[in-house]
Amino acid sequence: MEIEVRHARVVEMINATGSLSKAAMKIGIPQPSLSAQLRRIEKAVGGSLFVRTRNGVIPTPLGERVIPKLAALAEQADAVIAEAAVDTSGTLRFGTAEWTPPTLRSALRTMLPKIDMQTETILSADAVDKVQRGALGAAMVSGMGSVAPVRLRDRDLAKETIVRDPVWLALPVSHPLADHAVLSASQLDGLWWIGYAQQHWFSPVERHLLGALGRRDRRVSHYAGGHHEAMSWVRHVGAAALTPLTGATSDVRVVPLADTQYTELTLVWHRDALSSGTARRLVEIIRGFYYHYARSFPSYRSWLGDLPDGPPEVPDPSCWMPADSSCVS
Repeated sequence: MEIEVRHARVVEMINATGSLSKAAMKIGIPQPSLSAQLRRIEKAVGGSLFVRTRNGVIPTPLGERVIPKLAALAEQADAVIAEAAVDTSGTLRFGTAEWTPPTLRSALRTMLPKIDMQTETILSADAVDKVQRGALGAAMVSGMGSVAPVRLRDRDLAKETIVRDPVWLALPVSHPLADHAVLSASQLDGLWWIGYAQQHWFSPVERHLLGALGRRDRRVSHYAGGHHEAMSWVRHVGAAALTPLTGATSDVRVVPLADTQYTELTLVWHRDALSSGTARRLVEIIRGFYYHYARSFPSYRSWLGDLPDGPPEVPDPSCWMPADSSCVS
């Protein structure tokens, strides 16, 4: 693992608070997740940065040498981001697949005040083409590895994964399985399902996941054109549906599956439309938004705390928005 700015910010917060629990609270993640991140950082630098005491943690001799350099790295990154945000102006046409929460647009406009943000809801399959043609400056695209990959064929385009998004089972809140902490494949017997229309990006992902669960043959009530339509059918007809967490709505219950698999949310942008500093800032803002959206689901918060090594590639904790920001739709 290479040391990145986000790692520097984590170490800086631990050093500033003198406590793993206080640092975790300020960042907004469970302490086990923060401890796992610190272990990975210490492995990368080749030794322990902190030693535990009765009153918290203090730097080791290695930490006394390394921590100031990491703090300087974080400070320089903040200065670059701030300068890019101040100097950037103009219009950015930004597309998101399937739905665009008004609160996401508000967050983007607040954090990039000099940019006239024009948002548009698009099909995920059209996103890369729209950015390539200049119809959009940037767009959010959903995909999953080799099953539904996000491919760029133009050197003028760039991309970065925002977050790996766990795929769980959506159920009506009153369903007998809705209060389970986790569901195994055998517990899915007898369910009625809401599927996804063939033209939707999630359809091949759904087939792949159902095959892994041994659920190729199932009783389907309806094939939905998108996640929010699927959630509406789950709520009204009492069926189940697979969904990335960001596709779920607050009026259904999402339950983790054993051996959870992940889709990816990817930001794609045209290099002529965004400077590198603005692109980096946009990545951070969107990560923060989707993190807070995911945290609005109690099952997600519990799931985070149960992961022994921390959440795999969840949004960068140094970029999460303040706890009092109204980012959740």
